[in-house]
Amino acid sequence: MMRWTLKSLGTQIASTLASAGGVAGAFLFVLFLEAVFLGESKQIVAYIEHMEPDIWVMQHGVSNMHMASSFVWDWKLDAVVEMDGVEKVTSILYVNTMVRAGDRDWFTYVVGLVEGDKRAGPWAMKSGSASPGPGEIVIPALFAESSGAGLGSSVSVADKKFTVVGLSLGTFSMANSVAFVSFGDLVNILSAGGTVSYGLVDLEPGSDAAAMARRIEAEVEKVSALPHPEFVRNDFNMAMRMGVDVVAFMRVIGSALAVAIIAFTALVQVSRRRRELAIAKALGVTNRSIYFSVVLQTVLITTAGYAVALALALGVAPMISLFVPEVTLLVSTGSLLRMGAVALVVAVIAAMVPAYMVNQVDPLTAFQG
Repeated sequence: MMRWTLKSLGTQIASTLASAGGVAGAFLFVLFLEAVFLGESKQIVAYIEHMEPDIWVMQHGVSNMHMASSFVWDWKLDAVVEMDGVEKVTSILYVNTMVRAGDRDWFTYVVGLVEGDKRAGPWAMKSGSASPGPGEIVIPALFAESSGAGLGSSVSVADKKFTVVGLSLGTFSMANSVAFVSFGDLVNILSAGGTVSYGLVDLEPGSDAAAMARRIEAEVEKVSALPHPEFVRNDFNMAMRMGVDVVAFMRVIGSALAVAIIAFTALVQVSRRRRELAIAKALGVTNRSIYFSVVLQTVLITTAGYAVALALALGVAPMISLFVPEVTLLVSTGSLLRMGAVALVVAVIAAMVPAYMVNQVDPLTAFQG
């Protein structure tokens, strides 16, 4: 029956290739969606990842930055900086808001920086200054290219005009970008005098970040303190949760489409070779052997489709990012393994219909004219 399987696929080469291509398209659609979702989720936490303090201090009950609000009295961070083992505490203000550039409003994370302190500012620049003064703003370079707002242009944050003095790299995301203004300007916008949003705590070499975080929470009233890796993980998980239902739904749609394509192809193959199957049954070939042949056929088609989708995903993703830099793609091993598991399930499900057809083949039809 192995020979019959290969012959069946070979004699219907156009149908087989079309099926494998359709399956590849279904899988590629899901892989691309997951790559965009994972890439954007990763880009959302780019700012906090690059800051790399030992500890983040924030309002009690807050555990991340994405879609969160935090206000801490500045005297509490003064208390933290006085603790043994603390080398420096950098204060920032932070708000999720709309920045108007050109004729568009862009959802943006605006970070207020203490003048003269570059610790919490942009980590890479395309041009201009990384340290905004009063009335000045640093925006992502891709943001500027998309909106037409370059150096010297005017943009608005909460109806306050700012002059673009710097274009940063690595701070753009389709979901949100990160812009930087002076601490004082953001205090005025938020009417948040005497408060900060987060404190970036740098410890002396050799200090235990987890132990110091517990000490800060115990000694400073109503603040949360988290080691950097935990804070990044919380933020990334929050970003991932926002779109996981959409990705799961698209995965189901893509898988269902692949099942339909493979099942239809296998069904056509079985229908066209019913007489051969009847002869095989009449000659004593068991249903189990024929079932195995049908399942093998669907597995081969599914594997070919998945391999094509995998090759395209790995080969095309860098090109898409090159020609469409606004889109951040990230193909993870986990996504590929998940899709491989889905492909196996798809093959098994798709084999059910043609396997049922095989069971209905009557050996007597082999002797009918």
